[in-house]
Amino acid sequence: VQLQASGGGLVQVGGSLRLSCAASGRSVSQYNMGWFRQLPGKEREFVAVIRMSGSIAYADSVKGRFTISRDRAKNTVYLQMTGLRPEDTAVFYCASTRSVAVYQDANYDVWGQGTLVTVSS
Repeated sequence: VQLQASGGGLVQVGGSLRLSCAASGRSVSQYNMGWFRQLPGKEREFVAVIRMSGSIAYADSVKGRFTISRDRAKNTVYLQMTGLRPEDTAVFYCASTRSVAVYQDANYDVWGQGTLVTVSS
């Protein structure tokens, strides 16, 4: 089982990026798929999740700016980020779990390697 995150990069304030999380050995529609981020010097924090049912939840800090989605055919989960701010600078991770406790990173059993997003002002 492997998750491959990609799409990070350097973007200016107000810009957009789309992160991808390609899964192998596990179907993105049969697991809860989450995005987390880790800011420099801080703990990893929840960003967004798309559950097996298709329901979606976001952290308050990204609501209205980020959109999580999945493509069953490509077995990939996306995080479309718009209106990026300097405080969004972080390493973003995708992860999967069968647990219903989707807001805590400790409940995820498979993680991607992380992709760095840098928002410059």
